[in-house]
Amino acid sequence: MSDNHGHHESLAHDSHGHHDEHHHEEHWVSKYVFSMDHKTISRQFLITAVIMAFLAMMMSFIFRLQLAWPGEHFAIINFIMGDKWGKDGVLDPGMYMALVTIHGTIMVFMVLTGGLSGTFSNLLIPYQIGARDMASGFLNMLSYWFFFLSSVIMISAFFIETGPASGGWTVYPPLSALPQAMDGSRLGMTFWLVSMTFFIVSSLLGGLNYIVTIVNLRTKGMSMTRLPLTIWAFLVTAILGVLSFPVLLSAALLLIFDRSFGTSFYLSDIYIGGQALEQTGGSPILFEHLFWFLGHPEVYIIILPALGITSEIISVNSRKPIFGYRAMIGSIMAIGFLSFIVWGHHMFLTGMNPFLGSVFVFTTLLIAIPSAVKAFNYITTLWKGNIQYTPAMLFAIGLVSTFISGGLTGIILADSALDINVHDTYFVVAHFHIVMGVSAILGMCAGVYHWYPKLFLRHMNKKLGYIHFWGTFISAYGVFFPMHFLGLAGVPRRYYSNSAFPMFDNLVNINIFITCFAILAALVQVVFLFNFFYSMFRGPKSVQNPWNANTLEWTTPMAHTHGNWPGALPVVHRWPYDYSKPGKEFDFVQQTVPLAEGEVDGGGH
Repeated sequence: MSDNHGHHESLAHDSHGHHDEHHHEEHWVSKYVFSMDHKTISRQFLITAVIMAFLAMMMSFIFRLQLAWPGEHFAIINFIMGDKWGKDGVLDPGMYMALVTIHGTIMVFMVLTGGLSGTFSNLLIPYQIGARDMASGFLNMLSYWFFFLSSVIMISAFFIETGPASGGWTVYPPLSALPQAMDGSRLGMTFWLVSMTFFIVSSLLGGLNYIVTIVNLRTKGMSMTRLPLTIWAFLVTAILGVLSFPVLLSAALLLIFDRSFGTSFYLSDIYIGGQALEQTGGSPILFEHLFWFLGHPEVYIIILPALGITSEIISVNSRKPIFGYRAMIGSIMAIGFLSFIVWGHHMFLTGMNPFLGSVFVFTTLLIAIPSAVKAFNYITTLWKGNIQYTPAMLFAIGLVSTFISGGLTGIILADSALDINVHDTYFVVAHFHIVMGVSAILGMCAGVYHWYPKLFLRHMNKKLGYIHFWGTFISAYGVFFPMHFLGLAGVPRRYYSNSAFPMFDNLVNINIFITCFAILAALVQVVFLFNFFYSMFRGPKSVQNPWNANTLEWTTPMAHTHGNWPGALPVVHRWPYDYSKPGKEFDFVQQTVPLAEGEVDGGGH
């Protein structure tokens, strides 16, 4: 797409922007509730995701109590879960499975997909490419409200008689396909499927909007090789979502047919309560293929935005140009491509042809290469930098740590011969929580601290930010590092209690250790919650460019105006990483500063 074309688009936007500045005062409903302004929508996504994350954390707190002290009486379990699910302070086994299921679903989809992409794609895409707003404000608004509806439906399943879905976050049939199988397969499972349908609609509306905006609405001079790496990450993430989410939707629709309309896509030769099912001829393995065809790109839909945010923050706070800009773009694109041809590594135990298994082993190990490129680039950017240890920078460096340490265990799970020994044990839980869960949360926190001045025009408290970082970082390793040893010892995941297996008796202390760190992690997040909401109203007011950064969002005025820039849109002359350039007065040169005679643009122009 030529820059000229982008310029015409931006001129069209310009006139729209001028027109908007003179209109009457908006009603608060159109300004804050059904807003079409990308900045407000990003705040809506963020606040919703923070609340959902808090609920998911409470669920993990409850089931961790059960794992550490199986069958013990806890007044808090009775207080939160009531007499039905927490009678005498002991967690009901069915509800244990439901909590694990909904915790996983909320974290993967509502917090790390909706919260991370929804917040930062919305905030940064128009800002960093020099656009007035998203390509379609209306679709953007719909994207948020479908996300909100999805979140409400997911949580409301706790208030129905049979409780929420409980088949694990992957909802494998036949457990999820047979309402008569258990309480968690009844209405709660239908709620789960409806909620996910709304979520997928939200993701598709958002993703299409992000792609069109980046491709068509870049300001004059903003070529693809002058885009910040954040925007590259959001672009590839949106493409992954648009290509893979419809597959999950089809899996969910077929599951609804099996549950409610007597079809047999996933059901085959099953006896339930001594009675043979009438439906036969389907295969639960089909669901696994459809689910993981989304499920593996989903891992990268979650982690890529966090990696893009980290690139930006590490460069800004090292006061150095990002190392290997084009290699970073290449690695983002390679990760995006390879993520579609590795889903079979979740299915080595399904009786897959060993040759096909070896193909998936190869593609899975291959994806380690672009991931390693990113890790080395971060380390090289930090090397000999003039590092500013802001809370955002600490979270970004923390992500580099967890991405590497979690990625190393992925190499073990990628190998089918090794995976067979630790499949469906705590080793897998430990691996994906560190590489995907913790890394994405650290990246999200880094983004919140760094762009808080753009979101709310104020700063968060720095000292509380440091407490939040160290508490989160230490307790994350405290929770998930010991889990590898439980997994290597063969402890299966999702079990309510392991007391039936005498060989695991010596491992109870590890579960107690993990739960103590989980409680510490939960307490530290309360510090963040206070800091986040208190700073909105009482935090120190921010200046226009608090971090001395180069990207375009720091050239907009501090007041939130519709259209982002009063007057003409900025014109871009250079790439976004001109830090500590020899011969310059300051250690940063913003993208809008024209090149001097003989000066070379770092983006390769």
